[in-house]
Amino acid sequence: MVTDRDAAAAGTALTRVTPAPDAQGTPVTPEDAPRSLVLGLAFAQLGLYLTVLTPVLVTLALRVAQLVPESERGGRLSLVLSVGAVLAMLGNPLFGALSDRTTGRFGRRRPWLLGGMAVALGGLTVVALGDSILTLTLGWAVAQLGCNAALCALASCLPDLIPEHQRGRVSGLVGMMISVAMVTGSFLAQLFHGSLLLAFLVPGAIGLVAVVYLASVMKDRPAAPGTFPPYRTKDFFGSFWISPRKHPDFARYFSARFMIFVADSCVTSYQVYFLMDRLGFSRSEVAQKMFLGTLIMVGSTVVGSLLGGNLSDRWGKRKPFVLASAALVAVALGMMAVTPSYGLFLLAMAVFGFGEGLYLSVDMAIGASVLPDKDSSAQGMGVLNIAIAFPQSLVPMIAPAVLAIGAGSADGGQNYGALFLFGALCAAGGAVAARLIRSVT
Repeated sequence: MVTDRDAAAAGTALTRVTPAPDAQGTPVTPEDAPRSLVLGLAFAQLGLYLTVLTPVLVTLALRVAQLVPESERGGRLSLVLSVGAVLAMLGNPLFGALSDRTTGRFGRRRPWLLGGMAVALGGLTVVALGDSILTLTLGWAVAQLGCNAALCALASCLPDLIPEHQRGRVSGLVGMMISVAMVTGSFLAQLFHGSLLLAFLVPGAIGLVAVVYLASVMKDRPAAPGTFPPYRTKDFFGSFWISPRKHPDFARYFSARFMIFVADSCVTSYQVYFLMDRLGFSRSEVAQKMFLGTLIMVGSTVVGSLLGGNLSDRWGKRKPFVLASAALVAVALGMMAVTPSYGLFLLAMAVFGFGEGLYLSVDMAIGASVLPDKDSSAQGMGVLNIAIAFPQSLVPMIAPAVLAIGAGSADGGQNYGALFLFGALCAAGGAVAARLIRSVT
């Protein structure tokens, strides 16, 4: 169980929280968050990641392949993903700071959840209908900005609305929705393989319905006027920086999260081309093969998330699950680096999924515990979200150079082994950074 934030800032180790007694001295069990809210958070997480991950995993690669020759597809896909991810990274702290300062009667989070999702749906429409890489890139940039505005508001709901004793279970449930979104997105891509317009817009429509449901069940208070100073240009640039000297555990967890998601991005960004180049599947077969692999991964992720979240709350421990996760992700990436067959690829995806599930079971709980300021939770979570968005940009930028290392005629001239081994090293680095966190055990 995570300690309260003041104790965490003072360096107190994470301990099990004993229920406070009532006036008669009888211990009172802290009240759980309403089930409708927990389900709303999970559904919104599913919808938002379904909106943003379906293109990253499948449909953007297929859309790029429609517009450019085969020899250019990897570089063009990297360009589209990189531009979108950079804007997402820049937008997270901005949207977080603005959400914290929102004083309207609809609350601090609802306007950004609903508005962000509407903007994302508009961007996806441009991606689906655009007739050039430039148009596709602009549409994806808009979609990323909208999705990340909504995701930033959603991430702040955990520290805002979920009590301390329940955060492991809720973090596990909400976190595993990322993987559920992957398999659902792969299924939708396969279902609508004859119409990329529907393959882009149906996930976005589900995301819009999901955030509307969350907005209808959550209690969202607006910021009190005068609580925050006016937001100026210098505040925008300052919102990207939280001092590692003043808040070392926040910096350590940012580093751990960043490296673990670099490892994840090595798999998610290049699965389509890996299946085509190394394992020899045709473009028409990829969606089906991706769906089966993602289905296996999600099944093991769900097991890891639920198991990790419940055990984490029961034992009052968080870091062991991050360490175990990093080890399993590294093993899975090592398996992918050498796999010659689709069967071994599926086994690696199962190991990868279980490791990812263990990490997601405690990710948001640890993030909530290391925030520097609970009244600016959206800004703090926005900064932490850079550790998710930046790898989406960084990996596509550096992957071509890594893929070219010693590449021969095999694997379509791409060294996927080097890329996956690089990811395994990053996962190990994330474990080291997580181990250094002092205020969480």
